[in-house]
Amino acid sequence: MAARLLLRSAFRAAATCRAAPAPALTRTMAAGGIPTDEEQATGMEKIIMKAMKEGTDPYSMMKPKEYAGSKVDPHLVPSITNKRIVGCVCEEDNTAVVWFWLHQGEAQRCPSCGSHYKLVPHELPH
Repeated sequence: MAARLLLRSAFRAAATCRAAPAPALTRTMAAGGIPTDEEQATGMEKIIMKAMKEGTDPYSMMKPKEYAGSKVDPHLVPSITNKRIVGCVCEEDNTAVVWFWLHQGEAQRCPSCGSHYKLVPHELPH
C-alpha cells in the first residue's frame, strides 16, 4: 500500500515538473555559408594546398615518377648535398636491399642489378 502511494506521488511530481519541450537547436552559418578547405586552411596546410593546385610537390609527398633505370633514362635521386646513400631492391619480390653511395655527376649503376641512378640537386622549400 505504501509502495502504491509512493509510486503515485512520484508520477504526479514528475508530471508537474516536466518542462515545456525545447525547440530544436539549429546551426546557422554566416552569410557566406560553410567555408571551403582552401578558405579555412592556414600555415603549412595552406602552403601545401597552393602548391598542389599549381602542380608542384614541395615536400615530396606524391609518388616519385618512374624511370626506366637505363643509362639514357636513369632514376633521379634528389639531394641537398653532393652525395646520398641509395637503397635498391633489385627484384620485385626481393627482401634484401642493396645500399650504395651515389655521388653527383654522371649516372651510376647499382652494383647488383645494374639499374642506373643519377643525383640531382634539390632545394628545400623553406
